[in-house]
Amino acid sequence: MKATKRMAFVLLGLLGTMAMAAETPQEAAVKKLLETRLIEGAKADSVTKMPYLGLFEVRLGNSVIYTDEKAQYFIDGHIIDAQTHRDLTQARTEDLNRIKFTDLPFELALKTVKGNGKRVFAIFEDPNCGYCKHFRASLKDVDNITVYTFMYNILSDDSAVKAKNIWCSPHRNKAWDEWMVEGKMAATAPESCATPNDKVKALGQKLNITGTPSLFFTDGSRIPGAIDIKQLEAKFLSLK
Repeated sequence: MKATKRMAFVLLGLLGTMAMAAETPQEAAVKKLLETRLIEGAKADSVTKMPYLGLFEVRLGNSVIYTDEKAQYFIDGHIIDAQTHRDLTQARTEDLNRIKFTDLPFELALKTVKGNGKRVFAIFEDPNCGYCKHFRASLKDVDNITVYTFMYNILSDDSAVKAKNIWCSPHRNKAWDEWMVEGKMAATAPESCATPNDKVKALGQKLNITGTPSLFFTDGSRIPGAIDIKQLEAKFLSLK
């Protein structure tokens, strides 16, 4: 499928909350048509009739597009409720990307606690990620947090080497901060030192993490990409 230009459809008086139900015969028929019209390798995980414009939502992994009942056209864009100004497509995408936070294997992560540690989040970072380093430096001004850092080595082979040196350091958290903030790398790890690198990489792939940093919060929501401290604080407030 060749992606169309992103567009927004303005809706009047419609809410975007939908209850998941068994696939109807019409949805099944649309899904079958899509099998021959999506680009090779793409697969529709589900097709759902929407309550507006005669559209069908097509779920592709953790993203959605729309089509008509004959699957003649694809719409790659956002649907907006005109009364509430709620982005229905964004809300749906966030739901698809939601995880169960407590199921994360925290034993594979570095753990940092500041202050009372009540505000908790997890982050996937590559040791060679410039945006990650900038975010990490800005955390020095944020208090009362617990941060679980998964070293997600996807930018280069050297990333895994750096992650191993840090993981095998006597003081992992200190070694991570010294590298990310000060550019001081930990001593070379012994060959025999085992790391969770492969497990973290497999976890990230399972969660469809394609870039760093990627943040996860206790409500299961995620924020992919770099954010500033104001955005982080706003997110914490929304969780209350």
